[in-house]
Amino acid sequence: HMSINYYIFNIIILLIILTYYKIVMLIIKPSNILRNRRNIHIFSNLIDKQAINGFVKADVIVIGGGHAGCEAAAASARAGADTILLTQRYDTIGEMSCNPSIGGIGKGHLVREIDALDGIMGKLIDNAGIHFKMLNLRKGPAVRGPRAQADRDLYKSEMQELLSTYPNLRILEASAEDLILDSSMKIVEGLKTKEGIDIQASQVVITTGTFLRGKCYLGQTSYPAGRH
Repeated sequence: HMSINYYIFNIIILLIILTYYKIVMLIIKPSNILRNRRNIHIFSNLIDKQAINGFVKADVIVIGGGHAGCEAAAASARAGADTILLTQRYDTIGEMSCNPSIGGIGKGHLVREIDALDGIMGKLIDNAGIHFKMLNLRKGPAVRGPRAQADRDLYKSEMQELLSTYPNLRILEASAEDLILDSSMKIVEGLKTKEGIDIQASQVVITTGTFLRGKCYLGQTSYPAGRH
């Protein structure tokens, strides 16, 4: 009798484990399939470096594919300007930091202002957010801030998917080497890349973040870098 009860108990436990496993797989698997599919982007806006013969022309050049660069490039393109987003690696466009959040105290107001100007950050975090919270609810409205924690992979994928077909926007995978100035050395006329490509443009937006003359310290050692 005890042996039968023991087998029945084990069978019940096994069924519970299998049911739980199936539920978890149903929740996780579609998300992974979605991310894997979205990580393979066909960048129709990506410039073929082999086909431009070392020279390309645009109205606006935006250097950097982080938050500021993506917003600047999208805003310029929305305004009707022929825009080039310059990034060292297009597969890192929209990549977030180790604390992937949008908004917060102070920054939440900025995100709302960007959204009011038809920016893209607020739209993307609606799709890629995993936790939404209004900070400082116990205090007055002036110091409250909406904050959203993001899925890093999904946010980056959403950003790349959006920019890959954005009207008036082209993406060039290259490193910015120097500005091209006129004879007076006061007016920007374009940009030189490390790969030897000259981009002619009357407007250049630099969004390098902490990478412009950044320096990392490791004990007594320091070296030029923006992130370690």
